[in-house]
Amino acid sequence: MLARAAAPLLLALALTGCGGSGDPAESAPAPAGDAASAKQITRDTGNASTTLTIASKNFTEAFILGEIYAQALAAGGYKIRTRLDLGSEKVAFAAVKAGRVDAYPEYTGTALTTFFGVQTDDIPKDEQQAYDQAKASFAKEGLTALPPTPFTDSNAVGMTQVRADELGIKTISDLKSKARRLTLSGSQECRTRTDCKLGLERVYGLRFGRFLPTELADRHTVLTEGRADVSIVFSTDGQIAADDLRVLEDDRKLFPPYNVTLVVNDKAARAAGPDLPKIVAQVQQDLSTKVMQELNSRVDLDKEKPAAVARAYLEQFGYVTPAAG
Repeated sequence: MLARAAAPLLLALALTGCGGSGDPAESAPAPAGDAASAKQITRDTGNASTTLTIASKNFTEAFILGEIYAQALAAGGYKIRTRLDLGSEKVAFAAVKAGRVDAYPEYTGTALTTFFGVQTDDIPKDEQQAYDQAKASFAKEGLTALPPTPFTDSNAVGMTQVRADELGIKTISDLKSKARRLTLSGSQECRTRTDCKLGLERVYGLRFGRFLPTELADRHTVLTEGRADVSIVFSTDGQIAADDLRVLEDDRKLFPPYNVTLVVNDKAARAAGPDLPKIVAQVQQDLSTKVMQELNSRVDLDKEKPAAVARAYLEQFGYVTPAAG
C-alpha cells in the first residue's frame, strides 16, 4: 500500500517508480515559474455566457476525468454543471445525443464496438486510426469527438514484479518459452475473447499450462497470493503500483486502443467556441498511463474524492493556481 495520503501527486509518482517508457508525463517534473504560467488555463470572461453540462459514466476513472474536464473548463470561464455517475455507456451516449448533457468522456474502443458495430478484431491497433474512425462515426450522430488522451485503458497482461524478474519477463513475447509451466488468470469469457486468452494464443502462440477463471475483483490477488503467474488486468488500474505488479509490454499490439475522447453534442460545441477543444487538449497532455493509475489509486485505495483528486492533478501540473491555504 502506498503511503501517500498527504503527498503531492508528483512525489507519489516518483515513489511508484514511474518514467522511462516515453509516455508523455511519466517522468515529467513539476512545472515551475514561467513553465507553470505557460501551462495555466487562461480565463476568458466571454465564456461566462455559455453553460456546459459535463457528465460521466459510473466508475472511478470516469468520475475523475469528468471532474478534470469540468474544473478545467470552469477555469476557462465557462459556467459548468456536472452530472457524474450518469450510468453505462449506452445511457451516457443517449443522453449526449439527445442534448440532456453536453459532453462526457468515452473510450474509442468502447464507442466502436458498442455504438458503431465494429468487432473487437477489427478495431485499428493504431491509436490515431481508432480515434479517427470513432470521430467519423460520432460525427454522423451529431457529436464531436475531441482529440484523445495520451493514455489508453485496455486489457493488459500483468505479473508481480518479483515473479517477472525471476523469469526474466518484460514483454508478452517473453512468455513464449515459459507459458506451459504457468497459470493464466482471467474472466470466464476471457477463454473465447480475442482481446484475452484466445488472442494470446493466436497472436503470441502462448499455451498456458492452466487457466484459472477469476472474478474481476480478484484479478490482482490471484497474483499476489501466488494462485496464478499471469493475469489479465486493466492498464490504468490504480492497484497496479500498490500491488507491485508489472504490466508486460504488448510488443505485438494484441490489445486494441481505448484512449479517451471527450464527446460533445455539436450544438454545445458550436456554442462553446474554440476554447473548448483548446482547454481539453491542454489539460490532457499530462494524462499518461502512470498518472492515470495514480489518480485512480487515490480514489480507490486512499478513498479521496474524485473532485479533490482532479483538482490536485490540475494544480500540480500547473493548469490552475493552487488554492490559498
